[in-house]
Amino acid sequence: MEIKHEDYGNKGRFYYELNGKEKGLMTYSHAGADKIIIDHTEVDPSLKGQGIGYMLVEASVDYARANSIKILPLCPFAAAVFKKRTKYNDVLF
Repeated sequence: MEIKHEDYGNKGRFYYELNGKEKGLMTYSHAGADKIIIDHTEVDPSLKGQGIGYMLVEASVDYARANSIKILPLCPFAAAVFKKRTKYNDVLF
């Protein structure tokens, strides 16, 4: 499963497509040059339990590490993932 990423300068998104249709989405906003704020995560109900939401969060963590930025997870789902996975603490703001 491939998570795709688009950055529009002040906002961006990580997403998952299946058969050409978007089935998972996580959006963020830039807060300065060194921080992003995850504000929304959603996954199509047909993919429930397949870990797509976790994969979206992990893609954001990989992005943050590669770009030396921090993440503020305001989205309740992303915040819960960060609480469960302490291995992401290095990018947590």
